Amino acid sequence: MNKAIGVRFKCAGKVYYFSPNGLDIKRGNKVIVETSRGIEYGSCVTEILDADILKLESPLKDVIRIASEEDNQTHWENLKKAKEAEKICREKIEEHKIDMKLSSAEYTFDNNKLLFYFTSDDRVDFRELVKDLAAIFKTRIELRQIGVRDEAKIIGTMGYCGRESCCSTFLCDFNPVTIKMAKDQSFSLNPSKISGICGRLMCCLAYEQEAYEYALKKMPKIGTVVNTKFGPGTVAQVSPLQEMIKVKFVEDDEINIENIHLDDLITDDEIDNNNQF
Repeated sequence: MNKAIGVRFKCAGKVYYFSPNGLDIKRGNKVIVETSRGIEYGSCVTEILDADILKLESPLKDVIRIASEEDNQTHWENLKKAKEAEKICREKIEEHKIDMKLSSAEYTFDNNKLLFYFTSDDRVDFRELVKDLAAIFKTRIELRQIGVRDEAKIIGTMGYCGRESCCSTFLCDFNPVTIKMAKDQSFSLNPSKISGICGRLMCCLAYEQEAYEYALKKMPKIGTVVNTKFGPGTVAQVSPLQEMIKVKFVEDDEINIENIHLDDLITDDEIDNNNQF
């Protein structure tokens, strides 16, 4: 059986798979691996898996070793150095008057590459900036432009729910979120109410969408006429998960609203049966 382990390089980053290379690696172990960026330090986030079940498209690279105390120390030193590099890069961006916003800096484990992540509304000519940074840090420099959702994932923040944002804690990938989800869930369409710190629709709108879609199939549409024990009325609002409907009744120019459970609606067949008697 071909074996694999899942490795994550950031708190809520994507999981990449490597061959354990015969090592007794447990979930939570820190490991040293080779990636397309160079030698990297990551965390094993799975037990040893059957690689054939994963149906991976490319051959797995081997884990180089389980991280030692010296490796752990190197990793923390790299984090400190990256913070210093971030500060210097911001000063250079201001010096060159470049329209870009730096999000973070990151060293590869072997220090062969220093990466800077930034956002910008336009394409940026940062060739002179790269030259300055390469002269200062004496290593290969790479600047990567990222989107606003990726920036929010890196920076982290608090959501409207009072908890740390999903993207910076557990979301590995960004799934599509649409305005239809907000409508189905009866959210206010005020952008400030349904947008995250990134300015895009909140990721959590997608979490319950499947349940709402299932529940909405059973609910009458707003504006349709339904039969109730109070007589016929017009559906004014629906609460899909509670299976409750607000029905509007108009009689002698007086409007009444009643909350009615879906099961309490009277079908046309029930009306016909009652008329027979």
